[in-house]
Amino acid sequence: MKEIFTIIRPKKVGQTKDALEKLGFVGLTANSVLGRGNQRGIAGELSCDIRPNEIAKGKQGGMQYIPKRLLSIVVNDIDVDIVVKAIIEINQTSQIGDGKIFVCPVDNGIRISTNDEGDKALL
Repeated sequence: MKEIFTIIRPKKVGQTKDALEKLGFVGLTANSVLGRGNQRGIAGELSCDIRPNEIAKGKQGGMQYIPKRLLSIVVNDIDVDIVVKAIIEINQTSQIGDGKIFVCPVDNGIRISTNDEGDKALL
């Protein structure tokens, strides 16, 4: 099993969830998070205006942290590529701030209601 977690733009969560659901992956966890990448924040990422006098002064439009969404989904090893591909297809705009995807091993999973373990816990 693998955990795929991805950090994406908030406005892309619905489309990402719908695409994963169409592929049969309905279980996921979503969290609101704050962060920034190497660019140290992008003012254009938010729906807010930058005062023209600030732009004229040559100030960069950076922010300390940007609101993003962290989605986590645990899948069987054979499903990793299809899930990653779907996330990329929905979220890739070729712009800074599209997000990141991380794939991590999962040693075990246990469904609390039935005590099913491993791949059975995902069904």
